Formats: sequence, structure tokens, C-alpha cells
Amino acid sequence: MAQDASAESSGRGYRGGEGTRRWAWQRTTWGEAGSEFLGTFVLIMFGDGVVATCVAGLSQSGRSGLAFGTPDWILIIWGWGLAVTFGVYVAGGVSGAHINPAVTFAQALRRGFPWRKVPAYVVAQIAGAFVAAALVYFNYRFAIGSFESAEEITRGSSDSIGTFSIFATFPAEYFTSWFGPFMDQVIGTALLVACIFAVIDEYNAPAKANLAPFIIGLVVVAIGISFGVNAGYAINPARDLGPRLFAWAQGWGKIAMPGDYGNVNTYFWIPIVGPLLGGAIGAYVYDILIRGVLIARGVKPDPEMVEEAQTTIEEED
Repeated sequence: MAQDASAESSGRGYRGGEGTRRWAWQRTTWGEAGSEFLGTFVLIMFGDGVVATCVAGLSQSGRSGLAFGTPDWILIIWGWGLAVTFGVYVAGGVSGAHINPAVTFAQALRRGFPWRKVPAYVVAQIAGAFVAAALVYFNYRFAIGSFESAEEITRGSSDSIGTFSIFATFPAEYFTSWFGPFMDQVIGTALLVACIFAVIDEYNAPAKANLAPFIIGLVVVAIGISFGVNAGYAINPARDLGPRLFAWAQGWGKIAMPGDYGNVNTYFWIPIVGPLLGGAIGAYVYDILIRGVLIARGVKPDPEMVEEAQTTIEEED
């Protein structure tokens, strides 16, 4: 981030934050990884938090009945959309707010994002998701326990898929193999990345920085409404893997890892590989059919967006 030229040369203040110490790591990839950690943390706090509210919190607090219905699903969809919006607002100025390994992978493939930074970003995203899932569980553990008791659910059994879904995704019962939910993840993430590329494309009337996070949140809402029921629209390997690992450690056992649901088993890899493949496809399709056409027609890039991109992605030394 650009710093105030009037800050003391001793390095003791950020713009508007005199007395805040500057650390050397904040200027490196570690600073960007910290941004990705916090952005993904915010994403999962709001996202898993709204699912915990709908699955266990509302009924066990006496604010709703036990039955999970369409209103809960709509609430979850909008909750996740807002979760993405605020996650991007939090991390956007430092790291570009990928908060999703599929986005990081697509940016490296098609936008010159340095491959050497990809591992740090992905690890930070998964770690942020894991820590957020732990905090959501800590906050809702009494509601989850009460729900399990009321419904006579044994954690780790097939009956516990509902409470497990607070943290990670699972395939719909009508699937009989891995292919259906895998393609669902490919399609959903291809849409996500293609739309993100459209929103931030300096050649294609991009949304400005203060509006782009909101538009990207709406993209996630649209995907949830249109493609959410097949497999829970993870469309983000970190969003699924981090909380899945926490759920496994917290007693959901094989329901979490490796993800055995009867109709589809060893499921955990599908919300990882599917989004990575889908993100790559979405990036290539957008660039061939839209960005490439704009460049071929001589459209000039938006200068403001070019400047922002230069402050987000460091040039190779």
C-alpha cells in the first residue's frame, strides 16, 4: 500500500496511524500472505457463521423451528455473498484479495501473478479458513451440541452430515458417482473466475476498486442461487479444505476426511481439483472470447486499473 510521504523516516507511522510500527515482513510476500489469511478468515467467519445460524443457532435459541427450509437456504446464499464482499474489502488493498486458491491459480496462469507467491497465498488461505472455522465452532458449540442432542445425532455418523455442513460441503443424495459433483464445481468456479476477470479487466469497463468487492459478492450470490444445491458451491478449495480439516479434528471423522457419504466416497478432493480446473477454464475462456477481442480491436486499458494492478503485484526482482 502507498504510504504517506509525510510519515517519519524512522518508520513509526502509517498514513493516519502515527505511532504504528512498520515491520520489514510487511513489505514482503509475508505481508501479502497475512492479508490473504485475514481476508479468508473474514470470508469463513461470515460464511460458516450464517450456516451455523441456520442449521443450529436459530432452532436451538428458540428463534425458529427445527425444519431447515428454503428461507434458510436464501439466507445462507446472501450470507456467503456478503462474506465474500467483506473478505475482498479487507484484503484487497494489500494482496488483491484472492482469498481462493482457484483465483490465485487463475491469476498466475493468465495475469502474470508470480508463481513463486502461489504457495504462500494458498497456505495462508487454508490457514485462515481453518482458524475461522475453529472460532465459528467455539462460538456455536453449545447450539451445535444442543441440536445434536435434540436430533439424537452421533457426530461422525451419516446422521451428522447436516451439522458437518456448517463447515464444508457434500454432494446431493441423487449423485451416484464423483463425476456429477466434480463437474458442478468446475462449472461454478469457471463462472466465478470469468466474472471476476470481467469485473477487474482494465480493458472491459471495469468496476472501480470501491465497487468491485460488492459486485464479486453478487456473483457468488448468483452462483449460489443457480448452482448451489448439487454440491454446496464450494468453488474455493481453501473455503472447503480448511474447515473440513477442522471438522475432522473435532470429531466428524470420515464424514469430513476423506468425505464418505455413501453415494459418493473419498469426496474431499472434488472441492479442491474441481475449482482449480474450473478457474483455469473460466480464465482462458474469458481471455479468448472477451479480453483478447478487446485488445485486438485496439481498446485502451483503464489507466486507473493499470496503476492499481501495479501496486498489488510486485515486479520480479
